[in-house]
Amino acid sequence: MKLLTLNTHSLLEENYQQKREQFIETILKEQPDIIAMQEVNQRRDANLVPLKGLTNFAGCSCEYEKVEVREDNHALQTALSLCNAGLAYSWTWIPAKIGYEVYDEGLAVFCRKEILKVDSFFISKCRDYHNWKTRKVLGIQTEDKEWFYTVHMGWWKDEEEPFELQWDCLNHALQTKKKETTVWLLGDFNSPAEFRGQGYDYIINSGWFDTYQLAVQKDHGITVEGSIDGWHSLEKLEGMRIDHIFCNKSKKIKSSNVLFDGRKEPKISDHFGVLIETATSSYEN
Repeated sequence: MKLLTLNTHSLLEENYQQKREQFIETILKEQPDIIAMQEVNQRRDANLVPLKGLTNFAGCSCEYEKVEVREDNHALQTALSLCNAGLAYSWTWIPAKIGYEVYDEGLAVFCRKEILKVDSFFISKCRDYHNWKTRKVLGIQTEDKEWFYTVHMGWWKDEEEPFELQWDCLNHALQTKKKETTVWLLGDFNSPAEFRGQGYDYIINSGWFDTYQLAVQKDHGITVEGSIDGWHSLEKLEGMRIDHIFCNKSKKIKSSNVLFDGRKEPKISDHFGVLIETATSSYEN
């Protein structure tokens, strides 16, 4: 089984169309079983698309969840391009907040198999759609009953929305699922593995396993370089590993590799992607 996570930056990227096509090319090559994406946006003034007409779209049944998918939605356009290329994914998307005043910004998950259930909930104290610090997570349950959540968290030292409280909310909400099955968390945790005594250590000390550390074969692991939003002092460092894939169980991981870092694949976002491959999978034919 292959799992991929990427903070896409989506429509905010210069040369967006070209970068989306480059993303599609890599997906067609690697064919991940699960794709978790963050910062998946759409312009708020773009035309709406009827949900009933969306191919392989799985909506969230949460009462508070109002989903409006628009024509330029990054997840929608990605799903259509993949389907037209002969690689159909089941997928889901939710908005979480307004981004840069003109976007609905949210989360998306793609799956090679059927999506059985969709789950979404807030992990931030703030639930104001107009507040950029509002945070949700989005998860899907697959045919083998495992759960896969895409996550985009805040910062450790944020006085209004500290990472610690967001993680406690997320971890507590998943307690029942963790006891029943395997749960995977994929995303931008804004928690550098290089910083001791902060978010990364807090996650590990909560009993979760870092698939990068479990991997038999791994590369440098760096997922951000230079100064990006939220990390303007990063130029003082060579880079950080802040995008992670965690699991509630110590799984056998064959490999963990960075994608879209400008080496094998072009850079398509201010974050790089992380692709892991497990040793065994119920997805195998």
